[in-house]
Amino acid sequence: MEEKGKLILVPTPIGNLKDITLRALEILQSCDIILAEDTRNTGQLLKHYSIDKPMQSYHTHNEHDKYKDVIHQLNAGKTMAMVTDAGTPGISDPGFLIVRACIEENIKVECLPGATALIPALVKSGMPTDRFIFEGFIPVKKGRKTRLEQMKLDYRTIVMYESPYKLLTTLKDLALALGDDRKVSISRELSKMFEETFCGTLQEAQIHFNKKAPKGEFVIVIQGNTDETN
Repeated sequence: MEEKGKLILVPTPIGNLKDITLRALEILQSCDIILAEDTRNTGQLLKHYSIDKPMQSYHTHNEHDKYKDVIHQLNAGKTMAMVTDAGTPGISDPGFLIVRACIEENIKVECLPGATALIPALVKSGMPTDRFIFEGFIPVKKGRKTRLEQMKLDYRTIVMYESPYKLLTTLKDLALALGDDRKVSISRELSKMFEETFCGTLQEAQIHFNKKAPKGEFVIVIQGNTDETN
């Protein structure tokens, strides 16, 4: 009976290419196949570290069709490393579906520790880190109002992601739901040359980013509810 393979989730740098572990490089060098969210982006990383390995495309738009073929290859004994464009697979990126399928098929799954944007943004925000909730990208339409209402009452620090195109709308919606004076820390381009963090209230954040057009990917860290009457 053929021995089953293994799926290894490999975090990749969120900006600075030096932010990759030695173990991650070893896995990418030794695996049979690399599952990549975008083979062009991953190809640049592999080229930088002189790694030559076959890649297969695996992203949000094809994972429901692709994961069964990946499971077949893993059952056939292949060791596959999964990477996304930046950060840890499965964190607001593809990964959940294939990991769940591996568990159901008794295929070994490993996840290396490494880069993710939410932890640096949280730690440098100056807000409590002992209890926090990660919201990822909140819904654009359906369910958005309900999610914001839940966030209003949450006493934990709230961490979420947002694109530059929706940042101003999201800040406006957060201010309406949570209050203009709720404290917020907004980080962009973490680990990159133009890394920047704004700290202030939601009202001040709207003024700031109305004057300075949002660029790059954003992590928003929001103070939890401190109103003891609620």
